[in-house]
Amino acid sequence: MHVYCSKQHANKGTNRFCSQCGETLPLPVGQMLENRYLIVRLLGHGGFGRTYLAEDIKQSNQKCVIKEFAPQVEQQQDLQKAKELFEREASVLKKLDHPQIPHFHASLQVKTLDKDFFFLVQDYIEGENYWELLENRLSKGQTFSEEEVITLLQQLLPVLSYIHSLDVVHRDLSPDNLILRSSDNLPVLIDFGGVKQLPASKGFWFTQLAGNRTLLGKKGYAPEEQLRQGQAYPSSDLYSFAVTALVLLTGKEPQKLYESYQGEWRWGEEIKVSPKLEAVLKKMLAYKPNDRYQKAEQVLHDLQSSPVVAKSANSYLTKLKTMVAAPGRKHAQVVASQLHNKTQAIVQAIPLPVWLRPFAISLVGTSVVILTFAGTWAVVTTVVHTVTSITIPKISLPTPQKTNSPKEPANNPEPSRISQISNHRQKLEIPNSFFNQTVNEIFYTKHPKARGRSLTGSSEDTALRKEWFDIAEDLLNKLEQADIGTTARRKLGSYTPQDCTVWKQKAQAGNLGNYTINQLNTDTYQKFDRLFPGQQHGKLNIRTYAQIWYAMAAEQVSKREK
Repeated sequence: MHVYCSKQHANKGTNRFCSQCGETLPLPVGQMLENRYLIVRLLGHGGFGRTYLAEDIKQSNQKCVIKEFAPQVEQQQDLQKAKELFEREASVLKKLDHPQIPHFHASLQVKTLDKDFFFLVQDYIEGENYWELLENRLSKGQTFSEEEVITLLQQLLPVLSYIHSLDVVHRDLSPDNLILRSSDNLPVLIDFGGVKQLPASKGFWFTQLAGNRTLLGKKGYAPEEQLRQGQAYPSSDLYSFAVTALVLLTGKEPQKLYESYQGEWRWGEEIKVSPKLEAVLKKMLAYKPNDRYQKAEQVLHDLQSSPVVAKSANSYLTKLKTMVAAPGRKHAQVVASQLHNKTQAIVQAIPLPVWLRPFAISLVGTSVVILTFAGTWAVVTTVVHTVTSITIPKISLPTPQKTNSPKEPANNPEPSRISQISNHRQKLEIPNSFFNQTVNEIFYTKHPKARGRSLTGSSEDTALRKEWFDIAEDLLNKLEQADIGTTARRKLGSYTPQDCTVWKQKAQAGNLGNYTINQLNTDTYQKFDRLFPGQQHGKLNIRTYAQIWYAMAAEQVSKREK
């Protein structure tokens, strides 16, 4: 197996330096660092270093990220500055302890052929960064909705508040430095060192400071005080976060959203959001640092003081929208209209699992839902309390007049089934987005004519609603029977063909004993076919059934690794 330097010179896999130009080479797959960290694959590389996925064999093969300091620079002053930035990331990560920031494990210094190599070890965050998510949306002609961006602001601003309270400024906040974690769909802030890439090729800017060029931020995302004076404040991060929000909303790079001649953002042209969100983002984007919000808490306060109604539905939501309601009646419409504003605020405040949110939105989210009896609110409260620990504000509904409209049975089993499914999924630690997508895919494959429309709460759709629940429960039962470990289940939705490449390399290197990649394919398909008969080999949907196949294969590999 050959390893290539940046100039594409071929070298033996055991080489640490290029035999032709002397450049430091990537660590080969299967190499062990400090008799503890097994290199699984190269995740990325840039001007200042490389990033690897590794396994900590002393912690039950827990996955971790290893950052190698390997700058491709020639000037001594650039080398010194790169080292300062690398050491800065280590020092910052050591003092940060937040669930939405990768946990720091260790810093390593390894000597090879009289040369020192430096490494950082930290948590591996399974998921996709927001730039990858945006590119996926753009390929389908979509961007992030306003509701999603508001949710992102609300979920990440507390993280910024935390790091700012410790006098830490991130300095490089952008979509590719935010990862949507698969396990809980929360954003995670990464890369505190700003040492990923050199500016010339990747859009970073340097400035001349005290004889040394200093990395300041990403072009278009960083405010003027960073780019010109090399100074960064908490409000600088808020500026970059606002630019990130605009990029996710519009799908366009900052340069296309900003009129440099006038020095203004293209509000109302390229950028179209609700007045409330526009006001918040404008203050975050103020040119002068002292004209911006000074603290992340201030942004949160303004976002929450008057809830912003999103312009479009959250595209993460399932298309299956069960509306527990009866056909329209004038009196019921009046009741729903009076409650509309309050219920909009409530539904945005409920952090339900992604797959379940349509039920909450359908039940209490909009005046389209017609409440024909006061007991409906009890159903809503039951569902929410079974799934989350959030306390819902009490709302007293007027007692509606008796009508001749059909009523739902008093023993309606749907809320109970919803909570059972949610609890089962959480127990198995299966990511929300994967579960939601797979159930919907199975459902719409069986009922192609239902694709694209919402299910109603009427008796006509009772059978379809029941079938959706049956599919969800059946999928969970099969995943439980599949003998897939927790680690493999957590990764459902994020497997790629690259995983197969890694397994093949491990088999070829003898890390799986006598177990071959052909045996892995055969054994995995045998297990898969027992649970999911009728699926064509080699043509599995990469986002649904193929993910289950990958998880089964990953479990097989983990059991045979030496």
